[in-house]
Amino acid sequence: MNVLITHECSGVVREAFRALGHCAWSCDLKEAEDKSPFHQVGDAIQVMRRGILGDDHGWDIIIMHPPCTYLNSAGLHWNNRGRGHEKTETALQHVLECMHAATMEAWVGWALENPAGRIGTAIRKWDQAVQPYEFGDDASKTTGLWLLNLPRLVKDTAQYIPPRWVCKKCGHVALDEQAKYWVNQEGFVLCNRCPGTPKRLPRWGNQTDSGQNKLAPGPTRAADRARTYAGIARAMAAQWGALK
Repeated sequence: MNVLITHECSGVVREAFRALGHCAWSCDLKEAEDKSPFHQVGDAIQVMRRGILGDDHGWDIIIMHPPCTYLNSAGLHWNNRGRGHEKTETALQHVLECMHAATMEAWVGWALENPAGRIGTAIRKWDQAVQPYEFGDDASKTTGLWLLNLPRLVKDTAQYIPPRWVCKKCGHVALDEQAKYWVNQEGFVLCNRCPGTPKRLPRWGNQTDSGQNKLAPGPTRAADRARTYAGIARAMAAQWGALK
């Protein structure tokens, strides 16, 4: 199957498909981080329309990861402070153009991945939301999938990574050896360090106990946070790659 992953320089999704024998390529405005020869530097829409050199068939599946800087809920608050409106509208227009191009160029179907934000309110709600911890990665990152002619990803309960639980009031972490501090009660917990019934909060490996991402500020932080988790990439390759 010919697969194109756009807006990807990490190669995570591309290599998941190639590991299963598919002819998968990635493209981005930046060079591939892994220096793969199966990466094209250039505009995503142009690469969609150009197809694979020497292959008149074109793409079977296109998976798009457009930049979410001016689209995700975490960054949209700047628009209310007089910043970013034009950039958000430009980003939305790019998403629409990508969807249209993929509809014309993908023989089987396409998927677009982005976090919660402007796409869901300006274009349409996502078809599915997935989490890395549902596919074997100890991390939390709500990821929306907009789909055309591709099925929702099926989650395998055997791959589920359970969280650690943190008391909302005192921040006490409920570990197995500290189970005496906790009593299950209809989705809540009793922490004998706090009066009343404080709510328990789930946290995964990429989160601090307060719920912040553990990645430190730096020049690669945005790219690292945008990277697709390997478990989700493997599920895409195994399930969507088997459609033809």
